[in-house]
Amino acid sequence: MIRPILVVGNPVLRQKAKRVSQIDKSIQRLIDDMIETMKAAPGVGLAAPQVGVPLRLAVIDVDDKITVIINPEIVKTSAEVELDEGCLSVPGFWGRLDRAERVSVKALDRNGKELRIRDAEGLFAQALQHEINHLDGQLYIDRMDTLDKLQRSEPLRRREADEREARRAAGLEEDDESSTKTTPD
Repeated sequence: MIRPILVVGNPVLRQKAKRVSQIDKSIQRLIDDMIETMKAAPGVGLAAPQVGVPLRLAVIDVDDKITVIINPEIVKTSAEVELDEGCLSVPGFWGRLDRAERVSVKALDRNGKELRIRDAEGLFAQALQHEINHLDGQLYIDRMDTLDKLQRSEPLRRREADEREARRAAGLEEDDESSTKTTPD
């Protein structure tokens, strides 16, 4: 079942998520729902708090490989690099921030077995850090050194331009040229 994704401003996104104590049918159902929701969005990852469930659980889809992490901990990081990042809970924007280039994580998989991810890199490393930040009540915008680096995403810019054009066509808004023309005295 596709679940609604919470957006910035919802207090659940700012809570530190609780550890999953038992992996039962309800957790398995939540995992399945999160995978379906992430794919429908579409997104690279999704943390349980983003669907209103304050548990330490996230799903990641990189290179068509789904990874489920339960009660994850980052155990090792490398030097940081500046990366572009967006979030399903901050729709329509992306920003630049520093993330470790490589990370190692320990967690449980969806069957409760220990999962060790060693020296993940690239988009997978970035997604692991991003989703674990969600579990700690942090959004990527909290990690940006300045919000001046926050940008509107291209689809949002296109939609706004389309809406402006529709308003102009309907006579509800002057186009830029006619509003800046001056008439001679």
